[in-house]
Amino acid sequence: MSKDVIEVRGAEEHNLKDVDVTIPREELTVVTGLSGSGKSSLAFDTVYAEGQRRYIESLSAYARNFLGQMDKPKVENVEGLSPAISIDQKNAANNPRSTVGTVTELHDYLRLLYARVGVPHCPECGREVGEQSAQHMVDRVLELPEGTRAKILAPVVRDQKGAFEDLFDELVAEGYARVEVDGEQHDLSLDRPDLDENYDHTIDVVVDRITASPDSRSRITDSVETALDESDGIIKVAVPEPPEGVELGGSTTRSVGDLGDEDGDSDEDGDPVADDRLVVEFSEDLACTHCNVDISEIETRSFSFNSPYGACPECEGLGETKEVSEDLVIQDPSKPLKHVFEPWSYDRTYYSRQLDNVAEHFGVSLSTPFEELDESIRRQFLYGTDSRVHFEWRTKNGTREKTERFEGVIPNLERRHVETDSDRAREHIEEYMATTTCPACEGTRLKAESRAVLVDGTAITEVNELSIGDALEHFENLERDLGPRDTKIAEEILKEIRARLGFMCEVGLDYLTLDREAATLSGGESQRIRLATQIGSGLVGVLYVLDEPSIGLHQRDNDRLLNTLAELRDLGNTLLVVEHDTETMRRADTIIDMGPGPGKRGGEIVVNGDFDEVIDTDESITGDYLSGERAIPVPEERRDPDGAITIEGARQHNLKDLDVDLPVGNFTAITGVSGSGKSTLMHDVLYKALAREMHGNSDVNPGEHDGLSGLDAIETVRLIDQSPIGRTPRSNPATYTNVFDHIRELFAETNLAKQRGYEKGRFSFNVKGGRCEECGGQGTVTIEMNFLSDVQVPCEECGGARYNRETLDVTYKDATIADVLDMSIDEAYDFFEGHSQIRRRLKLLTDVGLDYMQLGQPSTTLSGGEAQRVKLAEELGKKDSGETLYLLDEPTTGLHPHDERKLIDVLHRLTDDGNTVVVIEHELDLVKNADHIVDLGPEGGEAGGQLVAEGTPEEVARTEGSYTGKYLRDLLPDVDLEGPRGDRVVTADADGEAEQAPRADDD
Repeated sequence: MSKDVIEVRGAEEHNLKDVDVTIPREELTVVTGLSGSGKSSLAFDTVYAEGQRRYIESLSAYARNFLGQMDKPKVENVEGLSPAISIDQKNAANNPRSTVGTVTELHDYLRLLYARVGVPHCPECGREVGEQSAQHMVDRVLELPEGTRAKILAPVVRDQKGAFEDLFDELVAEGYARVEVDGEQHDLSLDRPDLDENYDHTIDVVVDRITASPDSRSRITDSVETALDESDGIIKVAVPEPPEGVELGGSTTRSVGDLGDEDGDSDEDGDPVADDRLVVEFSEDLACTHCNVDISEIETRSFSFNSPYGACPECEGLGETKEVSEDLVIQDPSKPLKHVFEPWSYDRTYYSRQLDNVAEHFGVSLSTPFEELDESIRRQFLYGTDSRVHFEWRTKNGTREKTERFEGVIPNLERRHVETDSDRAREHIEEYMATTTCPACEGTRLKAESRAVLVDGTAITEVNELSIGDALEHFENLERDLGPRDTKIAEEILKEIRARLGFMCEVGLDYLTLDREAATLSGGESQRIRLATQIGSGLVGVLYVLDEPSIGLHQRDNDRLLNTLAELRDLGNTLLVVEHDTETMRRADTIIDMGPGPGKRGGEIVVNGDFDEVIDTDESITGDYLSGERAIPVPEERRDPDGAITIEGARQHNLKDLDVDLPVGNFTAITGVSGSGKSTLMHDVLYKALAREMHGNSDVNPGEHDGLSGLDAIETVRLIDQSPIGRTPRSNPATYTNVFDHIRELFAETNLAKQRGYEKGRFSFNVKGGRCEECGGQGTVTIEMNFLSDVQVPCEECGGARYNRETLDVTYKDATIADVLDMSIDEAYDFFEGHSQIRRRLKLLTDVGLDYMQLGQPSTTLSGGEAQRVKLAEELGKKDSGETLYLLDEPTTGLHPHDERKLIDVLHRLTDDGNTVVVIEHELDLVKNADHIVDLGPEGGEAGGQLVAEGTPEEVARTEGSYTGKYLRDLLPDVDLEGPRGDRVVTADADGEAEQAPRADDD
């Protein structure tokens, strides 16, 4: 075997049929094919799994004990493997503490930078603070121009009440003659101050009056050390007549004080002249001497919101707090006062008496609508009364009375939420609490002292709020503003920060902010973050396996991604990429096309070669679409709208006060480059607002917007996303779509089932009775192997059938219930001929392109795209009023163009039935099928959030400045606009057969 290839022999994982394949090393290989054809089974479940397993097995038994183990895949042999790294589309993290900065390790380097060269400032007054030795203080004083006069003061009292007569006696006994009291100078031998003991005073001892000169170093040093001893580590240096531009680098104050200059300067009447002087405070400790605030030592953990040393104590580093919401407490202000407070409706006995007394106090009726009360009275009901209220209530022992301020509904709920030991009471109050930005740290997560450490005048929290692109620009220009010492310290740190930011820009993530929560990233964004991290690692000789990295990327950004993949390959790595994107296949070194069909009809290698070989292979459906022999047709006409749902003033995240119309009864695509605001518009604004407005979901907080109109045209809204359909292997397409209920009813109707008294529940593997109790209805048993990976083996009791023998005695058309679960949806459709309810639901799964999938396939093995299409099939099975708003997020994820045609047909069918369909999508074949496009941009992040174009695909294609329109021009006939475009228009007939024609303006 050549060392230049990875050789796979006898792969039989899932639907692979004894596959032999050669994968070139140090090249970019794309694995493509129809959905369910075996792409992931080959790339991830065979090649990656075996590479990772061998690497882990090469470690010591002790090390393996701490690592996740992997099962040996069903393959005869794999040779030429390297250590393997999988870069899939799972969320980077679900932890609310994880951000883009933490998962990319950028925040670690930022913490190091700020701990090493950051300059601490007082969090209250903003003055620079720092630890200084006596020698450092002397050096600062000697930086004054030679001949400058100054005083060295020891602050012995700071803002304290008292007459301090004993202190003055002690100072005289120690030999001190002069003090400054509250800014005025006194001679203790002649003019001892008479202080009012009821007021705060500040007393500074004049330790020495010096003149700045190199010859005075010894005297100044002695005076500084003496002052530090007198005042516990703090001194002041006062310069009565500071030369222009002089600063000493401590906590500085310029003041005009009536100080009676020691030289006796006075006006014509003999009164002392006010001095314009410079006062600088120095401290041996890290503290602000002006505000008397001590600051803890600056360490890297001081900038970690996951550590108590750096986290905001109010929100504990989350950036958010839960507070009782006035809107949730008062959901309907038109209700009368006695019924308006929603949280108190469950217990009227105690709280009704309080309301009676407070209402009587204000002279208002309990039947008065809350909204008709004066604003001042409403606020006192909610937040507490300004004056005392007379409370009176009856008990078994008579009447009790007291007079006190009314606590207020909201403070009462917040106090009880903290104090109660009852989980039920706490959960009840939490129904009326909303998540808000932490008022203490303003969402920055860090404590005030950490936020006050600056590098070149910028706090770490300000850097975290920058987009990756802006952060790169910030750090590119930082070094020139640092001093020589700090530049030397920060050199290597800045090099690493710039490199990581640069890699993230290369993969099209420049619009993300560093403080963006990792849980809010899309699968594609998470994958590209991992990709950027791997480029930064600089590893060589690694096998990278990627799962559709182009997902979530606009065509404009695809080139940047492909350049990144090429860079990773050119470092000396092998890339195995599962992908459907045409441009990725064009730039691949090798294409492995799986098929020829999905599911049991797939699992074979149709062609293994370069782009041209795939096109020339007659059996390759992929080749047909690449060559243009097949294409997805453009609709002959667009639908007319039946009104519009209007989003007014959307300004969540980066949206720029948008007014957007979504035509009712139309198929609308929301498009734009990554980070342009598509998900914010659909998920955060539209869906959450509708969920709250139409479904009464008070737990949902919609994004900022002014309003929604046109809702009369729809009855309900349904969001169909790519989240899993279940979290356990017991969940599957049959159970999720409820087709399994009808199948179980059918088995319960058989003669043997009736004779034995078996009911529908007997044929469920989720409950006791008919299932195999040895495996709990899962069909497999987990064998713990200590240092080796746990092994899943078929249950010995049921042989993997999930049911006990008695249940398997019951058959329908010679098939057991276990046999039915093993059928593909296509096979089951033929098997249940004559049963319209079952066939109707199976047909829906077939319509969305899932005919290859097993009925009982565990939900944990489904991809995001497959899960979304199962949900879509389930929605299609519901009774349809024809007035539903369907929201889908990139439904073409994981779809081959051949399968994409089926999905587009389903979306057209939903729209033709009178529903409104809105999708977020980048795939142009779907976008060109929409009736209406809302194109956002023009860029991502802060440069996005604007409405670039809207209208039919043809109208958007004619819009200059629209990236989506630019790429649509090559796919639409009769679109004429000067600018970049292809030289031919591809259309298709109803059967998908392609027709290519030159543009009208071509020669």
